[in-house]
Amino acid sequence: MTVFLMRPFVLLPSAHCRALCGQPRLRRLPGSGPAAAGSVPCPGFPEPREEAPFVCSATIAFLCLFLLRGGGGAAGPRAGLGASARGGCRCCVPQFPCPEGGPWAPAPSWAGRGRPQCGSCPGGSPGSATPATGVPQAAGTAQPPAMEATASLLDAAAVGDLVMLDPLSEEALLRTLQERFSREEIYTYIGEVVISVNPYKPLPIYTPEKVEEYHDCNFFAVKPHIYAIADDAYCSLRDRDQDQCILITGESGAGKTEASKLVMSYVAAVSSKGEEVDKVKEQLLQSNPVLEAFGNAKTIRNDNSSRFGKYMDVEFDFKGDPLGGVISNYLLEKSRIVHHVKGERNFHIFYQLLAGGSAQLLQKLKLRPDCSHYGYLNREKSVLPGMDDAANFRAMQDAMAIIGFTPAEVTALLEVTAVVLKLGNVELSSCFQASGMEASSIAEPQELQEISQLVGLDPSTLEQALCSRTVKVRDESVLTALSVSQGYYCRDALAKNIYSRLFDWLVDRINTSIRVKPGEQRKVMGVLDIYGFEIFQDNGFEQFIINYCNEKLQQIFILMTLKEEQEEYVREGIQWTPVEFFDNSIICDLIENSKVGILAMLDEECLRPGTVNEDTFITKLNQIFASHKHYESKETLNAKHVTDISLPLRCFRIHHYAGKVTYNVTGFIEKNNDLLFRDLSQAMWAAQHTLLRSLFPEGDPQRPSLKLPPTTGSQFKASVATLMKNLYTKNPNYIRCIKPNDTKTAMLFTPDLVLAQVRYLGLMENVRVRRAGYAFRQLYQPFLKRYKMLSSRTWPHWMGNDREGTEVLLAELQFPPEELAYGHTKIFIRSPQTLFDLEKRRQQRVAELATLIQATFRGWRCRKQYQQMRKSQILISAWFRGHAQRNRYKQMKRSVLLLQAYARGWKTRRMYRRYFRSNARMRLSNFIYRRMVQKYLIGLRNNLPPMAVLDRTWPPAPYKFLSDANQELKGIFYLWKCKKYREQLSPQQRAVLQAKLCASELFKDKKALYAHSLQQPFRGEYLGLTQNRKYQKLQAVAKDKLVMAEAVQKVNRANGKKVPRLLLLTTEHLVLADPKAAQPKLVLSLSDIRGASVSRFSDGLLALHLKETSAAGGKGDLLLVSPHLIELVTRLHQTLMDATAQALPLSIVDQYAGPRAWPTWAFPEGAWAGGGVATAQGVSGRAGWNRAAHWAG
Repeated sequence: MTVFLMRPFVLLPSAHCRALCGQPRLRRLPGSGPAAAGSVPCPGFPEPREEAPFVCSATIAFLCLFLLRGGGGAAGPRAGLGASARGGCRCCVPQFPCPEGGPWAPAPSWAGRGRPQCGSCPGGSPGSATPATGVPQAAGTAQPPAMEATASLLDAAAVGDLVMLDPLSEEALLRTLQERFSREEIYTYIGEVVISVNPYKPLPIYTPEKVEEYHDCNFFAVKPHIYAIADDAYCSLRDRDQDQCILITGESGAGKTEASKLVMSYVAAVSSKGEEVDKVKEQLLQSNPVLEAFGNAKTIRNDNSSRFGKYMDVEFDFKGDPLGGVISNYLLEKSRIVHHVKGERNFHIFYQLLAGGSAQLLQKLKLRPDCSHYGYLNREKSVLPGMDDAANFRAMQDAMAIIGFTPAEVTALLEVTAVVLKLGNVELSSCFQASGMEASSIAEPQELQEISQLVGLDPSTLEQALCSRTVKVRDESVLTALSVSQGYYCRDALAKNIYSRLFDWLVDRINTSIRVKPGEQRKVMGVLDIYGFEIFQDNGFEQFIINYCNEKLQQIFILMTLKEEQEEYVREGIQWTPVEFFDNSIICDLIENSKVGILAMLDEECLRPGTVNEDTFITKLNQIFASHKHYESKETLNAKHVTDISLPLRCFRIHHYAGKVTYNVTGFIEKNNDLLFRDLSQAMWAAQHTLLRSLFPEGDPQRPSLKLPPTTGSQFKASVATLMKNLYTKNPNYIRCIKPNDTKTAMLFTPDLVLAQVRYLGLMENVRVRRAGYAFRQLYQPFLKRYKMLSSRTWPHWMGNDREGTEVLLAELQFPPEELAYGHTKIFIRSPQTLFDLEKRRQQRVAELATLIQATFRGWRCRKQYQQMRKSQILISAWFRGHAQRNRYKQMKRSVLLLQAYARGWKTRRMYRRYFRSNARMRLSNFIYRRMVQKYLIGLRNNLPPMAVLDRTWPPAPYKFLSDANQELKGIFYLWKCKKYREQLSPQQRAVLQAKLCASELFKDKKALYAHSLQQPFRGEYLGLTQNRKYQKLQAVAKDKLVMAEAVQKVNRANGKKVPRLLLLTTEHLVLADPKAAQPKLVLSLSDIRGASVSRFSDGLLALHLKETSAAGGKGDLLLVSPHLIELVTRLHQTLMDATAQALPLSIVDQYAGPRAWPTWAFPEGAWAGGGVATAQGVSGRAGWNRAAHWAG
């Protein structure tokens, strides 16, 4: 404990530790000796380090009183900082410039998001750390160095925000980027602009933990990251209803596509969850692999280069949940379809289709899985290291399914793609017409026939469209044959147009799936991923268009940045300092002027009749722009007597904001026209393929149009104008991507290449604009909260308003007045050195406060330990005294009990001697008798037989004198068991049991058939009157009074034969019916029955004796054979009892003397048993009368 108390501690309210451990931690300061045994490492850091033990919540509250209320704390939200809150520290101090990746300092930190302070900050000193994770290691036992020693660290390499560079120069900026890049810190700020340097390798900085770290964070309180700008844009859109746009620029290979994916994935991760929301997010994210497959290609600079510009508007509801989006594409590089230089590849989809398509699919598309077979793929195998084309093809198919493409649409899309690929294999041969003019024809018709089969087109139609052209002269059409070169031009033009229109259809189809329903109120976040500025050895029409777009983006960047800066100065009441910057509107006007711009001149040349070529075009440009200071050509330089051998004759040069670019005009007119002969459009319209046909609506012969289509330049100009108008309505966020080397080598930094990009991206100009006037500004409240410890008048509590407190604080620190400016809500500091000095003083004051907290903590800990020990001693004493008293009481109790036992024994012995001789025998006998009876009853209680009614077991009496009592108890117990059993029965069960009891009384030990009926339940109704519609009349006769219904056999009086009958017993009648007609044959009232007779055997014979006065009694008694004799007689007996209160007279005899119409029957034993055949012999008054009758028992 002594070691623990002597160690100095600083409270580190780490948000990171709170998230993982649930409690802040105490960290040992350097120079405090080794860690105490049993110290607990913080799980918030992945590597072990020396750490102090936990401190409870009460301790935390006590220690935080000085610091959290007196200084430090995170900076306010970005809304409070405004667009100009530069210089916010993103590592250890929220509003202090920090490189973030420097060595961890041994000094404490309370600011920002709770990270340890890096050694590059003012007041820090370098410790050891792992660059990848930034985990502090042991800093040794030396005392903290003097604060003045840290001044050398305030160089360019220590700055995470380039706004705080001092001095500001290209060399310092480049050195900062290189230093941060070497520490794998690829992101750097220029105020709110993020600079991203492509590392060309995966980095562990895009994990879900990172997403959570940057979610709803303060932009200037975390390390520079693309997630920070994505979160800031999303929060501004969600919380302040400001439409956002994220502009991602940079040259090819700088990582623009990956940056746009990271932005989209972050927004998808932090937005709400739900089935519909997740579906929309998945569709938006899955549009990337589809568009990359059809719009990206490998170039010399980039393995996954976007060969089109993409702008996606993601639309959100009022809660910030994505609803859908709209994608716009710009200027697909369709010339790549027919030509690409060696070392590059065509669009990914061709290689993915050939590598990932199944054998059945390729056979259906009439393709071979061999890239070297196809002319548009340069007839060479192209395997890209690190890229699995087959897996990417499957991923693209899965993405299409998620977006909502039907299988038919996917098949049609791939069929058109196969058509484009196969067009490159169509070879032409030269021939001559009869007139001697050169013509062309298809050299190998196999490819043409396969293309025609794919699209449902007549091969001759396609061959005619490729080898000839229809020219209209007045009202006549003339078919003109094309030469081989012209035929190849038509073939390539067709392939480019098909693919370009297919790509436009693909974008429209994706928009159909992700577009938001009209009428819903929504917010918009736009993400622009468009070509970077391009300067090649040979720059053509595509580079001219791309660089024009970048000029427009640079224009909007400068204007909106200056506008934002000026608005803040005006809003804060600070005098605006004009900033000198290059206004590139003169270059934009040079290109896009509607009358005398380069694009206008190009369109004019394309439309001018007569001979038109690039020479006339360059001549016109030289005439119009001869005196323009941003335009140069060989002719204009010669006129000025300037010699420049680097500028060829058919070229012109434009001084762009990023540098001078020389353009070769060869191909300008052809690419700007981009004409497709009407014959080809009409041929595509004639195809049976629905998708291909829809791509060429102008080929419809029913709607001919003589209007020329707009040129490529005018289309792109209009698209850029629409894009600029859209961007002006949104709050911009910028990501500037930089390519560190040309070889795509991981973590290789080429200074010259990066410096060139820094220049043409205008980063230096951006920094100058950001630090115009004042380099740092912050709200009064967080500024005062952070630095109030530097003044005795503001520490620990300032009772006035925040602005007055800031003025008092800075006045006491005696900074020059020209270094400070007080706005309405913010303090402005002109130079970074002033801020560095302020931070240095704060670090010194923090060390003093840390010592105070340590001393206070030691005293508090000792007092707590003493109080705990005193409380423990009092508790132990109390428990000991109680224990002693309890032991004393137990000893006294044992002594008293012993004395009482001796006294009771003495008293008993005296009484025994007095009464034993007189009545001891009787007492002992009664005692023994009672004990035997008690033992018997207790044993009987513990060994009672089961509760089953049929179980008649009973334990025997242990003693002979208990036999009678035992038998009596046995009978009582059995009656009680039966009573309990009866109480459990339902009314139906009671009725059945009562009937069985009645049967027992009638037949037990009297008739042999009774034993067989015991296991058979009495059902009563054996005919199914309710289910059989045939018996409806009988059911009407019985109504609700039916007691029993069964099929019996009636014995004929005349001949002894049996006839089947249906017997129905009701509460009032007994009915015999014919089973075929279901009609009653005989209806007897119960009062007409005077008795019944049965035999004692196992037969079912029943004789019913009728009163002679009854209607049926005149015919004699009834003799019936019943399969349920016992139940029938029982129910007849019960019914008579209920109806007449008289029992049924039942005779069980072996011989029956019938009435006058019956003979006398003798029943031999067993004659009726088991359904056998019985022989009856009777005498009816006539001697010698014998009759044999057979009945089925």
